[in-house]
Amino acid sequence: MGLRDAGGGSARFGGEQALTRKRTVAELDQGVDGKRALVRVDFNVPLKDGVVGDDTRIRAALPTLKALKQIGCRIVLLSHLGRPKGGGYEEKYSLRPVARALEGLLGSPVTFIPDPAASDAVPVTRQLSRGGVALVENTRFLPGEERNDSATATLLAALGDFYVNDAFGSAHRAHASTEALAHLLKPAVAGLLMRKELDYLGGALERPKRPFVAVLGGAKISGKIDVIERLLPRVDRILIGGAMANTFFKAKGGKVGGSLVEDDRLEMAEAIMARAGAKLVLPEGGVAAPSLEQADAARDVEWNHVPEGWAIYDIDALTVRRFGEILAGANTAVWNGPMGVFETKPFDRGTIAVAQALAAATAKGATTIVGGGDSAAAVAAAGLEDKVSHVSTGGGASLEFLEGKKLPGVEALDDT
Repeated sequence: MGLRDAGGGSARFGGEQALTRKRTVAELDQGVDGKRALVRVDFNVPLKDGVVGDDTRIRAALPTLKALKQIGCRIVLLSHLGRPKGGGYEEKYSLRPVARALEGLLGSPVTFIPDPAASDAVPVTRQLSRGGVALVENTRFLPGEERNDSATATLLAALGDFYVNDAFGSAHRAHASTEALAHLLKPAVAGLLMRKELDYLGGALERPKRPFVAVLGGAKISGKIDVIERLLPRVDRILIGGAMANTFFKAKGGKVGGSLVEDDRLEMAEAIMARAGAKLVLPEGGVAAPSLEQADAARDVEWNHVPEGWAIYDIDALTVRRFGEILAGANTAVWNGPMGVFETKPFDRGTIAVAQALAAATAKGATTIVGGGDSAAAVAAAGLEDKVSHVSTGGGASLEFLEGKKLPGVEALDDT
């Protein structure tokens, strides 16, 4: 099977302008047989005691790796891990444990390259067998990585013959391994995971099946204002949850107690409500308590009757039902941001309920997209990852995509 059979089609980058088609791995031909594919992946995974705690992101890259192996490419992988300080080696951020995990998933050896600047690094990549895989140490150990330094990109480019970016989770960052490198190695194409991410998110924004419903949560309006502004003309409903709802409550004159509120965004909230009209759906109320530590006292309260000194930490049962009814009628749904402090029980119920509602909508034929980050973690916690259409591997990248921002790691890839 050639790469054309491994997925087909071109990635679409969604934006305010006409969609740009990006060349993908699926469009490479047999001319890359034996060539070194330098593949930027997102193996930024949790480690504990030298063991990978969650291999979701590693597994997500497997279709691209297997497709490249099938046509005999020598595969050299680049990734970052964590946020090492000072641009030097830190053992706790080494990718060695990831190499071991990848070996288990591939069922074949993975060569580890501890230093891409070492004299033997390039020879090692050339000595890989066809279909062989090597993983380079954490790109953030290189001082020029996050500066998008051309010298750093040149160093990395020596390890490959052409470039594949399959790291959607890092595509919003203009780093040496995600942006500058794509200008040095040609062809520079999107991997199968990158294509899938762009197709789902771009399709939801540009070609949604209606009704199209967005669910937005999280702490602050200021963090989601661009998403709200971009989605308003596109969606049929926007459901608002999380602490950001409190700012809307207060802007409406609600008594919100000690709930988290952005007082400097009250006028913005008023303007959004006036412009959105019935499209914007706020919670009926919330689950309030004196504090997170006093969860035993939690009870449902109306949006404008939060007891003094109490705070809202989740959406209430009435809102769960209402949101569920709206999502049940959706044909496209996009979710970004939790409904409450889902890390602390019982304030996880609203977030889990949204995940369940999305799964139910998917079962009835809706296209449902979970925008990474906390939302993806909630879907995983509910055991529903396989019950929605797509769970993004990139929280920040998916948010910026929904905001309409151009992603440097995508923009740098070859157009078709």
